[in-house]
Amino acid sequence: MSGRLSWKLDEKTLSKKYRTDVNRLIRAWKKGLSDQEISFRTGIKPSILRLIRQDIELEHRRHRLAEKKQALAQGQAPGQYQIFFNPHL
Repeated sequence: MSGRLSWKLDEKTLSKKYRTDVNRLIRAWKKGLSDQEISFRTGIKPSILRLIRQDIELEHRRHRLAEKKQALAQGQAPGQYQIFFNPHL
């Protein structure tokens, strides 16, 4: 793990952007609550929840891309990820 970047979401910036506690939403998603349940409990519109989730996913993709670029620059093989559609390749 010496060359790997650590991934930490900037919850404070997202909370400020959407004017809600993003950490609380993440905990609710990890518990398995649906967007409808979270919307009902918090009063946040489902469209806003979708935007928050998309921002989190985009940040995670950016991190994985940066990690892959760093591994290629160092001459290492990139991390292996499961291939969903064709697992036998």
